[in-house]
Amino acid sequence: VMGSGMYINPCDSLAILTANATLVPGYAEGLAGVARSMPTGRAVDVVAKSLDIPCYETPTGWKFFGNLMDDGRITICGEESFGTGSNHVREKDGLWAVLFWLNIIAARDQSAKTIVREHWQRYGRVFFTRHDYEGVDTDAANSLIAALKAKLPNLANTEINGLTIESADNYRYEDPVDGSISENQGLRLMFTNGARAVVRTSGTGTSGATVRVYFDCHQPDPALHGMDAQRALKPVIDAFEELTNLKATLGREKPDVIT
Repeated sequence: VMGSGMYINPCDSLAILTANATLVPGYAEGLAGVARSMPTGRAVDVVAKSLDIPCYETPTGWKFFGNLMDDGRITICGEESFGTGSNHVREKDGLWAVLFWLNIIAARDQSAKTIVREHWQRYGRVFFTRHDYEGVDTDAANSLIAALKAKLPNLANTEINGLTIESADNYRYEDPVDGSISENQGLRLMFTNGARAVVRTSGTGTSGATVRVYFDCHQPDPALHGMDAQRALKPVIDAFEELTNLKATLGREKPDVIT
């Protein structure tokens, strides 16, 4: 989403659609619930809590949203890789998202930028970024994941780069609709300051593996909402690098793609 003079990341977009849903005629009666993929920034969680509606965290993959839609548990869903949709169709719908945004802009008679800023004022800003390391040697990628996985049981209360790890796990999802189990969906580090780091690998590239690292952190202080996301998240990015020795393990000085 491109607003007037600003890029609106998919995590913020999902949260803002949720917060303003009743302004759109088709959703005037409210939402049954919302869902996001696990790596997606947790901005929508804050809104769902305020609205007192369920917020589901699922593995990456639209089929998990589909199950929740079919069971009437959610109305709106989205992921950090830009896919957004609702229960009007069991799939991503970019045109729907555009029209939803235009409805909100028209109903509020404000620019997208103003809507985003006011949203942050009310709910706080959840800074989010994804770092992709593409075409990585598969053995190096597997080594990174295996080494971190081995450390997970002993990471609670560990201090790294001035941040303290509150919990760490290998994400496992039990589908509330059909009871199916999805394991090894990403390694998660949760910090006591509210920051989070997630790492996953993907073999969908043309060669080697892709390592994706996701960072987010809720910032309630309005004075800090204008910060660049990379700067705001630098402490947790540096902590993850220190813990995993990522650059040396992957043989990369920086990510190939930052979103």
